[in-house]
Amino acid sequence: MNDEPPHTNRPRALLRGLLPDLAPWRSSRDFRLLWSAGCVTTFGSFLTYIAVPLQIKEMTGSYLAVGLVGAVELIPLIVFGLWGGALADALDRRKLVLAAEAGLGLLSGLLLLNALLPTPLLWPVYLVVGLVAALDGLQRPALDTLTPRIVAHDQMTAAYALTSLYRSAGSILGPALAGLIVAFAGVQTAYALDVLTFAVSLLLLARMRAVPPPTGAAKPSLAGIAAGLRYARGRPELLGTYVVDICAMLFAFPNAVFPFLADELEAHWALGLMYGASAVGSLLVSATSGWASKVHRHGRMVVVAAIGWGAAMAGAGLAGNIWLVLLLLAVAGGADNVSGLGRATMWNQSIPDELRGRLAGVELLSYSVGPQLGQVRVGAMAGAIGVRGSIWAGGLACVVGVVALAAALPKLLAYDARTDPHVAAVKAEREKHPLPVG
Repeated sequence: MNDEPPHTNRPRALLRGLLPDLAPWRSSRDFRLLWSAGCVTTFGSFLTYIAVPLQIKEMTGSYLAVGLVGAVELIPLIVFGLWGGALADALDRRKLVLAAEAGLGLLSGLLLLNALLPTPLLWPVYLVVGLVAALDGLQRPALDTLTPRIVAHDQMTAAYALTSLYRSAGSILGPALAGLIVAFAGVQTAYALDVLTFAVSLLLLARMRAVPPPTGAAKPSLAGIAAGLRYARGRPELLGTYVVDICAMLFAFPNAVFPFLADELEAHWALGLMYGASAVGSLLVSATSGWASKVHRHGRMVVVAAIGWGAAMAGAGLAGNIWLVLLLLAVAGGADNVSGLGRATMWNQSIPDELRGRLAGVELLSYSVGPQLGQVRVGAMAGAIGVRGSIWAGGLACVVGVVALAAALPKLLAYDARTDPHVAAVKAEREKHPLPVG
């Protein structure tokens, strides 16, 4: 019998309510394998993420040559992201993820071989970067659509929160460790370690059960991609999640001007902290995400969080103190993660499995194109009204834009997972095909 007074249990109950919901980890062996593989791959990816621009800088000494990496990545990511979504609906998703993972490992091996040459060549680096973006586009929809097939329907939010936990932690620790490895051991060591992480990830993914396509799945085709786009257009609440995220990133993604902001604030030492601050906020949300599984109005969750993201970025542009800037960037990162929790839950709980891959391709575009365009926007505005002006004005534009979009898409605000017919249909279909135990 528990002799403790009831009020002494309240702090413990509150703490349990904030801690991440581990139900997906406990109930799904395949989720544990997928999560572990993601942890390993995230670290390896940051090794190459840091090593590639540094190698190009050392080879050319050109800002433009380094900046071209983003341009080389964008088009393959768009084209192959949509095609990857169609493949994810037609093939065994586990096999597709495995094949792409093996290809990405081979490409890291090519970067290693080039770096080991007496005089490394520049064009293979750009070629591999483009091919990596293409394979990433092919893999990401299948990777994102694995979770709904291996996790119970009512555990989607918890699963995304746990995934976000390692991604946020990786965004903080990965660049720091990768920077040290590149600085002290060279890009060759970074590429070699990346190859090793792909080998470990492949071993983990290979132990997962097969995830065959739905019965009667259509062959991948342009017509199939078009059908997925029509479905997205016919679901205003889904369309709202896409356009709200694009709006938020287009107007309030200031990472490109952080070096200049650090100069204005006379805080050169804080540049790395500025890049990592949003990930700290995101990690804090993931680590206290137990409450998110109890939310049902995910459209409102997305809108409110996107407004918070824009408001925090506006404050960061107005703030004149570096510590306040870092705090507001962390708040923005936390708000972005809350928005991501809402979006992912809506997508995974309400999209039919036979369309899930193609819609994941659309989602890939929504959260990839926005930041790319946002960097162009903030750079252009910085030249016109100054660095801090471009940041606070963009944050304000984000708030106004999200409010306008929410008003124009009332079904986004009205979305309720408890009453939405699409959620009920997907849940009923899942109940016909229960998950394997363990």
